[in-house]
Formats: sequence, structure tokens, C-alpha cells
Amino acid sequence: MAHTPEELRYTEEHEWVNRIGPNRVRVGITDYAQTQLGDVVFVQLPDVDREATAGESIAEVESTKSVSDIYAPLAAKVVAVNGELDAQPELLNSDPYGDGWLFELEVADPAGLDVTLGELLDAAGYQGVIGG
Repeated sequence: MAHTPEELRYTEEHEWVNRIGPNRVRVGITDYAQTQLGDVVFVQLPDVDREATAGESIAEVESTKSVSDIYAPLAAKVVAVNGELDAQPELLNSDPYGDGWLFELEVADPAGLDVTLGELLDAAGYQGVIGG
């Protein structure tokens, strides 16, 4: 069964969202997603300072099986990307909730972020999506 940390929020597109500041979140793919992808061989990350629209494809993960789009879970600006993935894309497989994070997003309005995060799936809701 896929590992699904309780403290994170999730999307139906198999991304996790972790609030790391009043108006900042870190985003990655779930353990379930990396299992489905197989061995990750390349990650295309978004440009820092890019303004992302919720639901927009802003990154790609390429595995030995397929190429998958990564979607912005909320409308925000990309403020950091995980440069370690250039040399070590396999971090998505070995540590999807830690060193394998993808990018960080920042919103202007912390209260709006509360609402947006509340609309995402909790761990139990995500388990329902993946049949866990």
C-alpha cells in the first residue's frame, strides 16, 4: 500500500502539497505516483518566477514507462525548484516526500491559501482516489 503522510494535502493528479510558510507550499508527487511511473529518468521543472494557473501543466516527469505532466495545484508564483533532480531524478522514486520534492509555490494571500488547501484532498480522501 502506498505511503500517504497525514499532514499533507493531495490532488487527484497524484501530487502532494505541504505548507512550509504562511504563503508558501512545496509540491511533489506521491508515493503511489512514483510506483506507477516506475524508474524516473528525467524531470523538467518550471522556471522560477513563473506565474502558474491552478490546473496548468508546469512540469514533466519522464520514466522508463512514460512521460507524465505535473500540474500546478493552485494559482501561484514558482519561487524555488529542486535542482538536485537534474543530476538525481531517481530521488522521486527513493524519497518522494522528502528529497524528491519538485518545486515551491508562493501566493500573495495567506488567507486564500487556507481556503485552497482546504479544498484539496486529505490523506483519507486521497486513499479513496487510489483505492487504498
